[in-house]
Amino acid sequence: MINDITHHGYLRGVMLISTLGGLLFGYDTGVINGALAFMSMPDQLNLSPSMAGLITSSLLAGAAIGAFLGGRIADIIGRRKMILYLAVIFFFAANGCALSPNSNTLIFFRFLLGLAVGGASVTIPTLLAEMSPLEHRGRMVTQNHLMIVTGQLLAFAINAALGIAYSSTSSTWRYMLAIPSLPAVILWLGMFGVPESPRWLILKGRISEALDVLKKIREEKRAQKELEEIKETIALEKTIKHATYSDLAIPWVRRIVFIAMGVAICQQISGVNSIMYYGTQILTEAGFSTQAALVGNIANGIISVGATFFGIWMIDRHGRRPLVMLGQVGTILCLCFIGIASNIFDGSTFLPYIVLFLTVMFLFFQQGFLSPVTWLLLSELFPVRLRGMGMGFAVLCLWVANFFVGFFFPQLLFSFGLSATFFIFAGIGFLGLLFVIKFVPETRGRSLEQIERDFRNYDKN
Repeated sequence: MINDITHHGYLRGVMLISTLGGLLFGYDTGVINGALAFMSMPDQLNLSPSMAGLITSSLLAGAAIGAFLGGRIADIIGRRKMILYLAVIFFFAANGCALSPNSNTLIFFRFLLGLAVGGASVTIPTLLAEMSPLEHRGRMVTQNHLMIVTGQLLAFAINAALGIAYSSTSSTWRYMLAIPSLPAVILWLGMFGVPESPRWLILKGRISEALDVLKKIREEKRAQKELEEIKETIALEKTIKHATYSDLAIPWVRRIVFIAMGVAICQQISGVNSIMYYGTQILTEAGFSTQAALVGNIANGIISVGATFFGIWMIDRHGRRPLVMLGQVGTILCLCFIGIASNIFDGSTFLPYIVLFLTVMFLFFQQGFLSPVTWLLLSELFPVRLRGMGMGFAVLCLWVANFFVGFFFPQLLFSFGLSATFFIFAGIGFLGLLFVIKFVPETRGRSLEQIERDFRNYDKN
């Protein structure tokens, strides 16, 4: 019993330290929400709508590249060393953003920060999955997503605190952007106490080191048994012919990749990150003062964290398709209601509160249904030999779609106003719903082999 407590305590420490990367991911994507209002002032960077979109989306462009390359680099140098390097990038890029003398420099450092965000989005879940025992794997891996939304909530809360305390200081945005350098240092120092993934060590032939790690996180007999299981799995994987880009010529392979790319894009075209990145701008457009909008954004962060807990609870109890479609219908209705309310209550003192309530409801459907199920679907759609290529395409599409939402939203808001912008996103979201209804299969309760067999048989029918 004492040994079990020791092993579990050590694993909790590994999880806490490594998911600081997820916290940084969340903070760095959410902090722009409040910082943009201050950096746009004439005595600061004096941003146009297109430049505001470029500064926001430059991180997302870096994240797309970081996610696409991060897994491959981690396979070469190891998960632990990769996270150490990411912590260094997080630190220097955050300070570079805070000290940027002009918008071009800020765009450069935001892009570097995006490389770290994208790398963390694939490396940290991999490390957690390979360190956790089978019976706790789902809970441990989803802790990273929880830390991401917690990081966004933290960003919203700090933005509000600084925005109110230093409302007369337009350079407040620099402090907002510099704050994540502290957890980056803690992540870097903490990772020296985190061991390398035992699976990666075995893959590199470092068997004795892998056994030492397993003995720290498992009871001794189980550690030896798991060592043999990992060795057998790796030996089996070496016999599997993994997919290459030429396999896209095969109809059933192309169909799986097409559906996965569509699922990833559907998660983004709901417009969720228009709220996560531009929530302050949306609420000020509705009628709140900047300080009130910063405080209102905290509600968006709180519901994101609470809805994530709810989504984790719902996932194993219901089918994937119903949950995704419920999330899409809910977000589409919220977007339509924002558009309608902006017309009916234009100029009313009630409008900002109505918009805040509807953005909170939007995030409940997004974070409680659509977002968590999207990542689960992506992990279930691909057979083993397609996973590397397919996930690479899907995650790249997700970040690219995220980039376009981040880049074009402020320009749409400037050109068409609050109401029309949300009607546009509702229309795009409806197209996403039609895609899921027509193409996305149900994967709950079916093995990867069954899913692959169904796709193969679809071509024959």
